Amino acid sequence: MKITFLGTGTSQGVPVIGCSCEVCNSLDYRDKRLRSSLHIETEGKSIVIDTGPDFRSQMLRESISRLDAVVYTHEHKDHTAGLDDIRPFNFKHQIDIPIYGTPQVIQQLMAEFSYIFVEKKYPGIPRVVINEIENRPFEVKGVPFTPIRVMHHKLPVFGYRIHDFTYITDANQIPQEELKKMEGTKVLVLNALQTKPHISHFTLQEALDLVDFLKPQQAYFTHVSHRLGLHRKVEENLPGNVALAYDGLKISL
Repeated sequence: MKITFLGTGTSQGVPVIGCSCEVCNSLDYRDKRLRSSLHIETEGKSIVIDTGPDFRSQMLRESISRLDAVVYTHEHKDHTAGLDDIRPFNFKHQIDIPIYGTPQVIQQLMAEFSYIFVEKKYPGIPRVVINEIENRPFEVKGVPFTPIRVMHHKLPVFGYRIHDFTYITDANQIPQEELKKMEGTKVLVLNALQTKPHISHFTLQEALDLVDFLKPQQAYFTHVSHRLGLHRKVEENLPGNVALAYDGLKISL
């Protein structure tokens, strides 16, 4: 299984418009963060988790030429806004793209992209196949996904475990019964927004505490704010099995 971090930033991305902090002014490519998204290649399938506003540029940057499915974590704009840009995959492979999400996610997509779902469709619009999911295992083109229901303040969000890889973004609380689904995972991805407490995201220390509790072989932090600090400085103080993810990072399991 090959994992590519398409984006590792917050809803505003990094640099933030109008900000002149040292992170936003950094020349280090690891401090340039598009909105959070993930590409998974496994069992001959190409699957994306979340199509944020930067989806098009992420696909171009990584030269991704095939898309078999999209899986959504939740309905916030920074995770859904790029759905329209699946069209080239429709055209190239003459397929309707399966999309997976909770009823709340599907409802938001149908409102935001109403033209996709009307009975009389305009030529050339995205073509999708809706798959509503619940908090129980499901398959995406034969690839097993186990949802992990976490809380993003008061909003339920799905993280996912695929084999020995677990991806959690936009969370600040994980119920005990959901933590059990993460036991034994070899590679863990968590959001770590900043150092100061936040209403809906793990802080760096909270993410580190969770890594210490779950003890994966390797952990990566994503959904990183400019407030966390320069990539190279943050990494200097992380344990040996923890790293900050960055846009374009590729890992293999």
